[in-house]
Amino acid sequence: QEQLVESGGGSVQAGGSLRLSCAASGYMDVGSSMAWFRHAPGKEREGVALINYYGATTHADSFKGRFLIFRDMAKTTLSLQMNSLKPEDNAIYYCAASRSPLATLNPREFVFWGRGTQVTVSS
Repeated sequence: QEQLVESGGGSVQAGGSLRLSCAASGYMDVGSSMAWFRHAPGKEREGVALINYYGATTHADSFKGRFLIFRDMAKTTLSLQMNSLKPEDNAIYYCAASRSPLATLNPREFVFWGRGTQVTVSS
């Protein structure tokens, strides 16, 4: 059974850092495109960063230089290093996996989703 479980969220002061992790099991074990999305109150779901099957990464412009997506060699753990956090980064962060090895940051391309982890940044 395919499953994605996020961890690592929490509360941090502005300027601080957090690392999110996502443990993948089931279909995702063999590798696919994986990504982080976030959903803030009153806003639409937003793509943060993606890593495709071949290891190429894409970071949305808003996060370049602050966030970094990476994955372990076994392709079973996806991570997101978040630095220089701002109050506007407050959101629930979701891990997602696509059946496509070359997915983009379009959430419609992702069929497996975790339950999310809350990130709270205080000023």
